[in-house]
This record gives sequence, C-alpha cells and structure tokens, in this order.
Amino acid sequence: MALTAAASAREILTRLHDVMAKKLPAQSKLNSVVEIIGTALDSEVCSIYLLREGLLELFATRGLAQEAVHVTTLALGEGLVGTIAGNVETLNLDEAATHPDFVYRPETGEDRFHSFAGVPIIHRERAVGVLAVQHVEPRRYADVEIEALQTVAMVLSELIANADLIDAAGGGSTRPQPTAAAHAHGFKLVEGMAAGVAVFHQPRIMIEHTVAEDVEVERHRVYAAFDKMRDQIERMASQAEFGGGGEHDEVLQTYKMFAYDEGWSRRINEAIDSGLTAEAAIERVQQRTRQRMREIDDALLRDRMHDLEDLSNRLLRIVSGQLGTAAQMGLRHDSILIARNLGPAELLEYDRRRLKGVILEEGSLTAHVTIVARAMGVPVLGRVRDIRKLVAEGDMLLLDTGEESLFIRPSPAMVEAFEAKLVLSQKRRAAFAQLRGEVPVTTDGHRVTVMVNAGLRDDLAALDLTGADGIGLFRTEFQFLVSATLPQREAQRRLYKDVLEAAGDRPVTFRTVDIGGDKALPYLNHDEDGDEENPAMGWRALRLALDRDGLMKAQARALIEAGAGRTLNIMFPMVSEPWEFDAARELFEAQRAWLASRGKKMPTEIRYGAMLEVPALAEVLDLLLPRIDFLSIGTNDLTQFLFAADRAHPKLALRYDWLSPSILRFLKRVTDACHAADVPVGVCGEMGGRPLEAMALIGLGIDRLSITPAAVGPIKAMVRSLDRAPLVATMAGLLADPRGSLRETLTAWATEHSVELA
Repeated sequence: MALTAAASAREILTRLHDVMAKKLPAQSKLNSVVEIIGTALDSEVCSIYLLREGLLELFATRGLAQEAVHVTTLALGEGLVGTIAGNVETLNLDEAATHPDFVYRPETGEDRFHSFAGVPIIHRERAVGVLAVQHVEPRRYADVEIEALQTVAMVLSELIANADLIDAAGGGSTRPQPTAAAHAHGFKLVEGMAAGVAVFHQPRIMIEHTVAEDVEVERHRVYAAFDKMRDQIERMASQAEFGGGGEHDEVLQTYKMFAYDEGWSRRINEAIDSGLTAEAAIERVQQRTRQRMREIDDALLRDRMHDLEDLSNRLLRIVSGQLGTAAQMGLRHDSILIARNLGPAELLEYDRRRLKGVILEEGSLTAHVTIVARAMGVPVLGRVRDIRKLVAEGDMLLLDTGEESLFIRPSPAMVEAFEAKLVLSQKRRAAFAQLRGEVPVTTDGHRVTVMVNAGLRDDLAALDLTGADGIGLFRTEFQFLVSATLPQREAQRRLYKDVLEAAGDRPVTFRTVDIGGDKALPYLNHDEDGDEENPAMGWRALRLALDRDGLMKAQARALIEAGAGRTLNIMFPMVSEPWEFDAARELFEAQRAWLASRGKKMPTEIRYGAMLEVPALAEVLDLLLPRIDFLSIGTNDLTQFLFAADRAHPKLALRYDWLSPSILRFLKRVTDACHAADVPVGVCGEMGGRPLEAMALIGLGIDRLSITPAAVGPIKAMVRSLDRAPLVATMAGLLADPRGSLRETLTAWATEHSVELA
C-alpha cells in the first residue's frame, strides 16, 4: 500500500501544519503542499486547482509541467477537475482517459499518466478548488489514500481562506454581494405571498481551525459532545405531549439509532487521529455522508442519510458551543425561514406572528412539514437549489409561491410591484371574509356543504373565521407525527374532545390515523422485510392499523369517550376492499361494547364512512355502499394511483390534470353509484379547494366539499355565482364525448356564465 504507517494522514497533517505556520507566501506554501502529498502517496503527480474568476486554475503541481501553472484553466463541469468541483464529488479512476468527461490539456504534459484521483476543496459548503493526484501505472487509489486526500483538502480550505485565495468574483465567495438583487425559482408546496428577512433554521457553523494542537483534547471534546447530544435526545423522547415544549422530531428513533452508532463515532475518532480538530473531524465525516447521499438512488435510504446529516449538525453545534435553532433564539422581525428540510414539530416551535414563509432546499407535497404549513397558512417554496449560497442571514426576501419565485435583496421597483400584488391579494381575501356569514347556495337554489380540513388545535379557529359548515376531515395522524413517542389514549381523548367542543353543533369527521409508508413514525417498528420501494402504496393507513390493532383500539376508545352524548363520525382511510371496512368497524364496535360494559357514557350515534383513494374500491361499491353511512373521495391519493404518477415528483406533479376526462368520468361513476344507494358522497382534497375544479365537481353531482380553510372564501364565492342546472347538463355532454382536458372548455363556460373563479 502506498500510504504506510510512517506516512499516515496524521503525519501528513503534521507536516502541513508546519508549512502553514511558516511565514511564507501562499504560493510557496501550496508548492510545499503538493510535494508533501505526492511523496506521502507515492504519486508522481499532485496538483492543486483553485477557483478564480469562474475558472479552475492550476495553482501548484508536482509532476506536471511547471509552465502550465497559472496557465491551464478548466470551467466548472469541464474535464475531470471541473466535474469534481461542479458536482462536489470525488473521482478515483484507474484509467482517466476512459471517463466521459476527460479533457486533455497538452501544455501540462499529462499524457503519460493513467490513474487519477481528485477531491473537492470545500469552504463553507462550496467547492473552491480541487486536489488531484495522478500516476503513470493504471491503479485505483486505496480508500485510505482517498480519505487522506479528503482530510488534506479540509486543511487546504483553511490555508487558502487565510491567504485570501478564495475569489468572490469566481463564485467561491462565502456569501452573496450584499447589494445585488437576485431571483430564485422553486416548487410550490403551499400557496401564498410573504415578505420578511432571511433567517436560517440552523445558523451555519463556521470551522475556523482544522488542524489539532492536541489530539487527546479533541477526542475528549467529542466524547463530551456525544454525551450531551444523547442526553438531549433522551429528553426529547420523554416529551410526548402534542404541542408541548422541546424539540419534537418525527425521526427521533432514527436519531437515537445513529446517536448510539459505534461506527459513526469511530469514523469521527479516526478523523481526529489523523490530526483534525473535533469540529473538522465531524465535518470530514459529514462530507463523506453527503457524497454517499448523492450516490444513493433509493429515496428512503436517502432520508436515513439526511437524518445522519441532521444529527451531525447537532453534534457540530454542541462541540462548537453554537447551540439552538432560530426558533429557540426567537424571531425579532417578520421572517422567512430557510432550511434544508424541517420536521413538523420544528415548524410548530416558531412564533406564528413573525413567521411569514418557509424556503426549503428539499421538500415535497406529501412531506409532513408541508401538510402542517398548509394548515397553518404559511406559504412554502421547496426545492430551491443552493439557497444558502444565494442568501445571507438578514437579507430581505419577497416570496411568491404562486409564481414559484423568491426575490432576494429586491430593488425598490421589485418591492413596489410585489406590494401592489399583495394588496390585491389582501383585498380579495377581505372580500372573501365578508362571505363568512353567507350560505353557499347556487343561484338556482342548490345548497353545497363546504367544510374544512383540520389536524391541529389551532385549525379550530378556522370554523368561525370562515363560516364553514363543519370539519369534513380531521387528520388524527398530526398528533402522532409531531409527538416524540406514541400519544397516550388520554392525550388523544383530550384533543378529540376539544375539537368536538370547538365545533359545537357542527359535524366533525375524524379520519382514523393514516400513518406508515410515506408517513413513517420513528417509534413504530416498520416492516421487518426492509424499506418499502413504494411507500405511498405500502404498509400504511388502515392496513397498518388493522395489523397493529393495539394502536387502533386505543384510538377507538379515545374517540368514543370524546364523543359521549353526541354523533360521532368515523372515517377509515385507504380502504381497498369491503372486508377491510368491516374489520375496522367491528374493532370500533367491540371497543364501544367494552366501554359500555364499564358504564362509560356513549355517543348517541356512531356513523362509519370510508375514504375512496384506491381505485379498486370503485369496482366493489355495490358491496360496500350498503355497509357504510357516507363516502369521501380523497382526490390527492386517488389521482396518483389512477395515473401511476407520484404527485410529489416535480416532473409529474403538473402533468396529470384533475380536469382530465379519465378522472372526471371516474368521479361521475362513483357519484352516481352513491346517489343510487342514497349514500352521502363528498370530496376531501386539494381538488375541491380550487374554484374551477370545485365547479366541475358540482357539475358531476357532488355537493359536499372538505377543503383547506383558506379556500373556503373563494369556493363560497364561486358557488354563489353559479347556476347549477345548466352546468350539470354541460358536464354530461362533455363527458359523453371528451376532447382532451376539459380545463379550457370549463374556463370558457365559467366566463360566459359569469362564474366567479378568482
């Protein structure tokens, strides 16, 4: 092996430390660095490229032609060096010329070298250069050699930063220019507009020193940080009350698994052994994790790796003494929060008076934080790439998720245009608010029931604010998602009772817990066969609840006790076949009998319904409808199952239209079957909250909608401007002979008949 015990990574760092300590020009130090590394790795070539004015410039080399220094340049993404910097990845090739990105630079004299390995030099999460080695004989560099290169690259980052070799003009600056306006795009997760100052959920930890003065001191610092971190997580596990204090995190058990993982702590200790400080060692291991994340195709495994990165950030904050999130420090101004990702409980910790919007580097439509943010009325823009490179703490931001846009450090003209649009939006909301006391009745006298979706205690205020007819969908899983441990039956009962009391004489439909699959709980043991390839279609919702009937029995008792003395509406999610509904109903009835035998006061009536989200259920409606009291169509999941298209996928999310004939025909068939059986049918989902789509649903014969509170006003306005009878006739004709999506046709019909869609 080229890297021997005598020339270990620690010895390399010791020699580099000596070089860095000398009062030499930066160029001389870099020249010494390439000699030290080349000798230690027995590599004929060692080169350092740094980013200057947007190009990677050869700054120092051992083995290539010296005449090429400060002459050879490569663009980001060009050649092997450009690929490493552009993708922030490591390359290890036994035959460099066979790589598709290989580019030959004749002035370097590198044509006789075959093997190549290179690592990015990263400063504050950005690639600012590349460290590369080459060898005449074809060979792959050993893992220990690659790790040594990565460790050295961290030290080089400190060296070039201290020598002012990081060129702001070349894209390697540590933050954007403070006066330059910028514009970023993302993916709309929650609709809305917001203005505020940028606040990072986890303030960036700047590692100032990478080379350890005393390895044992650094090791003890890490041991102490691990102990403190584990204590924090154990305390989190003891705080299970919904909405209580502390850091509730839905990935708590994964956190615990990693926190006590000996392999992770061993890798950090090995990095310290090489001569790094505690902070640099944690960051060194974290960089390796990020590299592995980019190589993983499995979405669930990537999520696990994200958990490890989040835990690394926590450990780094502890060891550096920079503790606390922005929520714990408090928001002082109207703020827009920036994070790589968030858990629902983390979002709930923020002061809602100050929190105006959220920007995520990742995020999806089905993520727990998105569901909670929508319930809170907080606009969210997701998948904003490189946001930390574009925005600095305290920058002014304008967020318009309807346009999927973020304006950074806006000019006065941008602010004026934004404020004008915001005023119009506020006027529309004010006009909708005036409809709070109005009944949603069409111009020809047809009553439409408009209810709200809810899941949090704070959602209950929306009933009075919007004048909704009730709660058509209370997502009971929110209490489970934001708790660190399984909520106890008494905690569940208190929440359900509070919901019913807030609703008064208005109906509330409780959906039994829809967890598992894409809503995994950290405290619930999952399928022993391993991760699910398609979690949205996997072990979740009613399937999970029937398998884990202890969980469902506890919820059933809590709901029945909370509903004492009134009508209780229970809805089972993701029913695929009638027997599943029967099994769930029997479980509830058994709990009712058990409670009654112990003298508990009972609900006056329990009405049982099913959600139609799985298309297969439509084929057995004749068997199901005699058994149920009501049916609710969940258009979100139903759409993705009908089209076999993940609604969270950015390339597919907008491709499949709710107003396509296939969906509308399916809904019409289900609606007609329900009417024939005299079973009430409604829609709960985003489709019902969009005026044009809701108009189409009414035209199909659906007159019960459960939607987000923000959509109640626009839907009421649409209903009160609509003449239903001609719409029903028009829809029948359109579905009999459809010509592609009906969106344009229905929009034109609404305009012609003065239906309010704004």
